[in-house]
Amino acid sequence: MAASVPGTVKATGPVARVGGLTKRFGDRRVLDRLDLEIGRGEFVALLGRSGSGKSTLLRALAGLDRDNDGAIAVDGTVAVAFQEPRLLPWKRVLANVALGLDAADPRAAAEIALAEVGLAERSGAWPLTLSGGEAQRASLARALVREPGLLLLDEPFSALDALTRITVHRLVLDLWTRHRPGVLLVTHDVDEALLLADRVLVLDRGRIAHESRVELDRPRHRDHPSLTELRATLLDRLGVTPEGTA
Repeated sequence: MAASVPGTVKATGPVARVGGLTKRFGDRRVLDRLDLEIGRGEFVALLGRSGSGKSTLLRALAGLDRDNDGAIAVDGTVAVAFQEPRLLPWKRVLANVALGLDAADPRAAAEIALAEVGLAERSGAWPLTLSGGEAQRASLARALVREPGLLLLDEPFSALDALTRITVHRLVLDLWTRHRPGVLLVTHDVDEALLLADRVLVLDRGRIAHESRVELDRPRHRDHPSLTELRATLLDRLGVTPEGTA
């Protein structure tokens, strides 16, 4: 079983370290002695084909699945924002953000977090009255109010329409710049990975099969020559050819 031990990574080391992580589903090995480090304040994107183990790795880092072999060490709190906002419909937005918060004044901390994501005026709303973008912003507020050392994003933009996705992308970068958690973003979108991340990884056959660093400053334009070249490399690693999927 993997050991997830908050606070065991030295202050000068990475915020998260995974060593030899192996996960099996029956006879199938989804993660195969995987090694990974995420630096403090680093924004990492993880790509991979469907079923490659991306969400399995994220769940292991979050401590949601401990039935693994290997070692996981995370310094500080871990927070997760999922594809679905997962807000409790019987609690108002403010109560959702403050739920389970270990703070001297959870309500005040939740109000500050909602203001950061532009939802101060919606704090008393019921979750079912929120738009998709508003619900995802509330989910981000709930994650960031815990001041995580490691923020895990499990395809949080995939259900949003194109214009809302651009807005939430900008919000995430702004929040990351202000709070500087280490971030692991799981996504199927190569362009999204290149626009947001410092480092892009490709997961294949249970291991990190490729790594690309993105040296450009933000904001980035998707048609920048450096991104065009990186995009082609990543698509090739994912088995996508100009004619389609290999």
